[in-house]
Amino acid sequence: MIEVAEEARKRVERAFIVGSQLINEDPGRVHAHLDELAELLKNLDIAVAGRAVAKLKGSPHPQYFVGTGKAGEIANMVEEANADVLVFDMDITPTQQRNWSRLCRKVCVIDRQEVILDIFADRANTREAVLQVELARWRYQLPRLTGAWSHFSRQRGGAVNAKGEGESQIELDRRQIKMRISRLEQELAEVRKQRATGRKQRQRHDVPHGAIVGYTNAGKSSLLKLLSGREVMAEDKLFATLDPMTRKVVLPDKQTVLLTDTVGFVRKLPHDLVEAFKSTLEEAVLADFLILVLDLSSPEIDEHWDTTLKVLKELGADTDKILVVFNKIDRPHDELAMIRARSLFANGIFISAATGEGTDMLLSAISQLASEHSRVMNLLIPPARADLAALAHRKTTVLASKYDDYGNAVMTISCNAFYREKFKDFQVV
Repeated sequence: MIEVAEEARKRVERAFIVGSQLINEDPGRVHAHLDELAELLKNLDIAVAGRAVAKLKGSPHPQYFVGTGKAGEIANMVEEANADVLVFDMDITPTQQRNWSRLCRKVCVIDRQEVILDIFADRANTREAVLQVELARWRYQLPRLTGAWSHFSRQRGGAVNAKGEGESQIELDRRQIKMRISRLEQELAEVRKQRATGRKQRQRHDVPHGAIVGYTNAGKSSLLKLLSGREVMAEDKLFATLDPMTRKVVLPDKQTVLLTDTVGFVRKLPHDLVEAFKSTLEEAVLADFLILVLDLSSPEIDEHWDTTLKVLKELGADTDKILVVFNKIDRPHDELAMIRARSLFANGIFISAATGEGTDMLLSAISQLASEHSRVMNLLIPPARADLAALAHRKTTVLASKYDDYGNAVMTISCNAFYREKFKDFQVV
């Protein structure tokens, strides 16, 4: 298997990053993208030693993406910065990547996709996430094999059309990688069956299910921890968690909902990762409602909103059932952004997952969404089944309750299908 790219990236410490600016494109937006790329690299313990922006007047240059003059200028800047990795914020073709490797000798050349793949590989913990990341990485690596074994390409005589050792090695690696991809797809299919079984168990109980979605590092895991009162891994870094985590949340009106924290979205998310993580992100597609978390303290909040909606639509999620939550109001933020957010999202909820501010309003909004999955029942429970009356008080929303002259509990409750089944024998019109 190919290990050349992995070896080349060992112990890289200083990166030079490059972005591109189209005609009439806001330069501030380009630098914001580079800032995010720098943050991504920080998650790999790689410091940014310098940056450059290439202005494109037309289509990308086939040889270097940028013109040859600009390519030479960037190569000199990389050498002066003493960088050991050159990272492009845009996707570059395998050919362009090889051309840059020749131009910048002794410097590893990668693009944003590969940075994200490396972070995902570092964060993956469960078997499913590990399989999904490996599948995405091999799909990314497959078209980049040509040239990886150029040091084997010298002919040792023979016919003119004879294949060199390098070509043979490339073909061998390509076959091995395709076989590995096939095996990974089969293994993931089995894991998805197991996830589907767990999902059916939740649906059988008919407990309202919400998925927490949003841009990476918006505070989704912190929010789940706050609402559930249970430990959830939440760190101030991009892609802190890749695996969906579901927690039961008992609302103030005693309704029970399930909330799932999903993998965070990011600009320019590699398509193979969207494909590879579809089973994980299905939690967002199949949820009864979505809680879309936005970081109010981020100056890029508008683009985070656009990116999240774009990915949700690509996945086929119902974007009409979204509860918009603006998080991190405890951090310094632009008051104009707050005013604008309130005007654009009249029903938006403003909270701090760190301090708990705004939690009551959020829980109330979730209760309203959850109640759409509940039904009202009128019950007459005899004294001998006081256990059912107690169950109703513990697990359902009791709208009215009294005892008649015979000691029967006369109750009006709101509950889901799971509890409706338990109380059906005592229902009265």
